Amino acid sequence: MTDQETTIAELRDLVHDFVDARDWHQFHSPKNLSMALAIEAAELMEHFQWITTDASRVIDDKQGKLAAIGEELADVMCYAMALANELDIDISSAMRDKMKKNESKYPADEYRGRYGPEDDSSTD
Repeated sequence: MTDQETTIAELRDLVHDFVDARDWHQFHSPKNLSMALAIEAAELMEHFQWITTDASRVIDDKQGKLAAIGEELADVMCYAMALANELDIDISSAMRDKMKKNESKYPADEYRGRYGPEDDSSTD
């Protein structure tokens, strides 16, 4: 199934069922899950550590690089889903709320094409 065919609830259930079948909820404290998520994010970063920004945009899968990156990204997502499950956080609501905050904090007309607002004092 693809992203277009799968809901967040289905992914959360997939993770929940996996954890439940192994009786791992006892180990899945928010502290442990957040640490595991950070570790998996670091493993994802390792794939990009010594390459240029341009090279990171054109990963070729000849040596299974894209598949390996996908596995690390899946690990990150699994721990994020597990954390949401443990804390009963509605991911869709949390993301929509966060994007609203981001839209206010980073207005498109001020931040388009740059990571910081224009500094008017530097043009004097």
